[in-house]
Amino acid sequence: MDNELLRETLKSIEKGELSVDNAFANLKKMAFSDIGFAKIDHGRAYRTGHDEVIFCPGKTPDQVRKIAIELGTCGKLLATKATMEQYKAIKEEFEEVIYYKSSGTITLKAEETENTGSVLILSAGTSDQAIAEEAIVTADFLGSESKLVADVGVAGIHRLFSHQEEIDKANVIIVIAGMEGALASVVAGISTVPVIAVPTSVGYGASFNGLAALLTMMNSCAPGVAVVNIDNGFGAGYLAHIINSGSN
Repeated sequence: MDNELLRETLKSIEKGELSVDNAFANLKKMAFSDIGFAKIDHGRAYRTGHDEVIFCPGKTPDQVRKIAIELGTCGKLLATKATMEQYKAIKEEFEEVIYYKSSGTITLKAEETENTGSVLILSAGTSDQAIAEEAIVTADFLGSESKLVADVGVAGIHRLFSHQEEIDKANVIIVIAGMEGALASVVAGISTVPVIAVPTSVGYGASFNGLAALLTMMNSCAPGVAVVNIDNGFGAGYLAHIINSGSN
């Protein structure tokens, strides 16, 4: 947090020039710390309900470590798409961190809370595992009761239909698929709840690293489908938690 701005705000309260409510609103806006290469947003939880998350690609292990030190003081931390080297750097500061190697997701959660609701993650194939893991770890970390059903793609659609009971009980469904990305439309056609579609970069050459699946999902003829970016399991898990929280 900017100390000078904080000092001026407190002086304004003392002089009666600023109400407590307005001061609180101002403090939420200025709640960040500047560590040179990054400005850590300590006020994000106040504004959005959840702390800032570390997106690890493009950052050095030492940069990730220094950001984690700032964010992990509250006993909670979530980082995505981290390498083993970045995980080891964070672990130097927080021994309790958990590393999910498939997705590169890192979590620190000092206090276990009881998760609520129902987020169902359906992945088309085993090759989508990394993104599915990122989605379920994110939703679980934020506080949603989550379940993964893997390998239920359209190439063997009967596998999906055997999970109709779980589909019916979910508050929101995340569908993760590469190749042509058709699974999201199928699921939306047999479900009454929102479907969050995640295209993955799995597939042969003409899949264009997930672009084909993205376009299929964007052009879904089934209503109730929202689409996040290619390989964005985090974004899907975050959005699913928000929807799930509003359903309880």
